[in-house]
Amino acid sequence: MAWEWRVFCKETTTGEYIPGCLSSFASGNDQTYLNWIITAWGWTLYVAFFALVVALFTGLLVGTIRTLPNSPWLVRLGNAWVELFRNIPLLVQIFLWYFVVPAIFPPLQKAPSSLLVILALGFFTSARVAEQVRAGIQALPRGQRYAGMALGFSTAQTYRYVLLPMALRIVIPPLTSESMNIVKNSSVAFAVSIAELTFFARQSGEETSAPVQMYLAVTVLYAISAFSINRVMGFIERKTRVPGFVAAGGMGGH
Repeated sequence: MAWEWRVFCKETTTGEYIPGCLSSFASGNDQTYLNWIITAWGWTLYVAFFALVVALFTGLLVGTIRTLPNSPWLVRLGNAWVELFRNIPLLVQIFLWYFVVPAIFPPLQKAPSSLLVILALGFFTSARVAEQVRAGIQALPRGQRYAGMALGFSTAQTYRYVLLPMALRIVIPPLTSESMNIVKNSSVAFAVSIAELTFFARQSGEETSAPVQMYLAVTVLYAISAFSINRVMGFIERKTRVPGFVAAGGMGGH
């Protein structure tokens, strides 16, 4: 089978080859499949980044709530959040956000589909982040909480200054996996016509009759994205590591 990589220099509407494809891409004068795949990559990174922001913020809040002492109703609320979003498939959640939630809340009918996908992907991942944050806090020795109490800290101050700075260092490795997964999970956005990489591969493969080239190119871009996140998180882990710290014991809200 001959793999014709010049297919990326084809014009998307006429199917004609564009001379000087790379210079055309730089100028943006012609819409080739090369322009299209880079734009789709941008949409993938856009959705993944903002979904990650939602996931980290929400997961940190819910995970912290699940370890609060003397707050059984808040703990139950956090547990319910995790069980709800962890046990429903991501694709189903995206369809719910895209079709059902706007029907229940009419103002969301005017929201862009990318925002709905970001919320769906972010909340889905937040359940996993919350579980990791909870585990990180409970992995700390009980003396950490008692030390905060001995200093006269409130519960909020104990979490802010004592527990969370240490717990978040513990959970950086699993958060790295979740950050990489959120890029890969963004591929389901094609189901609601977000023009990201998987959407590009499916449509351009049909238009050009060259699905092998299209899917291979998309695979490389997904791998580059995930590997870059892995390196960034690895750098953060090295910079924030506490020398000699060993997580031990167990603690949590009861």
